[in-house]
Amino acid sequence: MTPDRERLAERLRKLGEREGLALEGERWKRLGKYVALLFQWNERMNLTALDSGRGLGRLVIEPLLAAGHVPPGAAAMLDVGSGGGSPAIPMKIARPEPRLRMVESRARKAAFLRHAVRELALSGVEVENCRYEALAERPGMRDAHDVITVRGVRVDDAVDGLRGLLKPEGRVLMFRAAGRSGSEAGAKGASAGETRVPLGETGSELVVVRKGQFL
Repeated sequence: MTPDRERLAERLRKLGEREGLALEGERWKRLGKYVALLFQWNERMNLTALDSGRGLGRLVIEPLLAAGHVPPGAAAMLDVGSGGGSPAIPMKIARPEPRLRMVESRARKAAFLRHAVRELALSGVEVENCRYEALAERPGMRDAHDVITVRGVRVDDAVDGLRGLLKPEGRVLMFRAAGRSGSEAGAKGASAGETRVPLGETGSELVVVRKGQFL
């Protein structure tokens, strides 16, 4: 059964306020609608875990906290392995200015992402139903993104491709469990210059790696 989107919005707002997040009421409503869409589609296919407040924290609050690490003036963001749309969609709602490209290789999940983009009236968003390696081979994709977000993708297998998709001053934002070393988290290839930022009370951290810090 899909929870009421207004109640979801209020629950998310309270979770966000505990982490010091201040968003306009309309943005909390859009986030509530996004989570309601996840519940609806989860009844037909397994998009993501939505069974607890911790699940909502991971899916929505963590991306909202991470949105503060998108540099001012960023024009293009890329999310690799977008799945159910987190972290990309909450970050887009919080930071609507950059264009967003979500890459998802599974057709049914890509269909959900396109549906969510339409229902949430998100502008400047594209959904690519392909692997990121195929995207990297397209003309105009190299050195084209200010920010790449990654969750649930082994970064050590993706370093070269991610590096090629970033602008010279671009950065990768990696979501992972707090306290894990780079090699344990699949971040082989990132230098010791990476920056780790706790994501509130969620038990996760954001690892920020600039293009020049990749080996």
